[in-house]
Amino acid sequence: MNLQLNPSKQKLSASISITGSKSESNRLLILQALYPQIRILNLSNSDDTRLLQAALSSDEPVIDIHHAGTAMRFLTAYFASREGKEVTLTGSERMQERPIELLVNALRDLGADITYTRNKGYPPLLVKGKRLTKNKVRLQANVSSQYISAMMLIAPSLPGGLEIELQGMHTSTPYIRMTLALMQAAGFKGSFQGNFIRIAHQDQIDPVTLQVESDWSSASYFYSLVALSQEAEVTLDTYRRESYQGDAVLARLYLEMGVETAFEKDQIILTKRSGRRPRSVNFHLVDAPDIAQTIAVTCLGLGIRCEMTGLHTLKIKETDRLFALKTELERLGAQVEITHDSLLMIPTDRIKENVLIRTYNDHRMAMAFAPLVMKVPIVIEDADVVSKSYPEFWKDLDKILK
Repeated sequence: MNLQLNPSKQKLSASISITGSKSESNRLLILQALYPQIRILNLSNSDDTRLLQAALSSDEPVIDIHHAGTAMRFLTAYFASREGKEVTLTGSERMQERPIELLVNALRDLGADITYTRNKGYPPLLVKGKRLTKNKVRLQANVSSQYISAMMLIAPSLPGGLEIELQGMHTSTPYIRMTLALMQAAGFKGSFQGNFIRIAHQDQIDPVTLQVESDWSSASYFYSLVALSQEAEVTLDTYRRESYQGDAVLARLYLEMGVETAFEKDQIILTKRSGRRPRSVNFHLVDAPDIAQTIAVTCLGLGIRCEMTGLHTLKIKETDRLFALKTELERLGAQVEITHDSLLMIPTDRIKENVLIRTYNDHRMAMAFAPLVMKVPIVIEDADVVSKSYPEFWKDLDKILK
């Protein structure tokens, strides 16, 4: 389904309830599967979370997680540690192009039985669950923090717990700290110091109820809308000042682009700040790469030169996001240069109208470009792709624009 978006009012006022963070939700679901004493509130209603829930309760010999990359990584570790469980994990065509060898190698070092059924280093995977008795492993830290989190989540269920030695530059460290913070909140014992993560074994935990914070990545699109508006006051819930999520850095970064954030109880209130905007911004996003697309589009709409670094993980997401961003921004009139981990965008004086934004089966491409409707009419290809992380996005966008 293609969706036509037309410029509307420039004064925005609305209150939006955003679904729980899928990053937090998916971590807690793995822990809950291992320790049923955990009760979860404000669980994400995203496709990714629903697919993970279904997979955890499935007795089928083949589990298809479609585009859900987090589910693929977490389930690989989970099923590898479930003695007697045998399952084939597969996914979409794009999922079968996303590397998983580093995680598989780390699990094999612990004694896991995992076989590639098609191409070495990529799904589908045949996983035969075993009792993993080794308690030390080394893992490259510069590719995806999800590999590390996948190992951390199963660690307390292993007989000797787990010590993970990280090698190389740490990528998306806040996501590792999020995993550890959620585990500690649930009652597990662990630490992350230097290059070592240590998680103790626990047979059981006391019953606990944990509330998932709403998704900061999803909030980014409303930051963009406010930045591109003339006047705005938008309230979003449920959010914490002391967030586990790395994307909470939005509050600081968007201040440079004219958006002020006020924290009140479990809400954030976004307002448009008057004054001159910068001619150029330069952000290092190694700890928050998922907001790069939103920032690039915001800067295009504001006419701000934008340089972002630390983006090497974007090439192994739902699509090669650096290539996709370059292609679509250039179709709107911008000049864009990319490397393996950076993007430089020089805006155009006149954004082209009614351009069909291709989404490449990537939910963030659809949502990141949508706020540009504050400047020009645009068309979003395959608009339903947003259900991967934020099924209510178009309804909430309509609410804020009317």
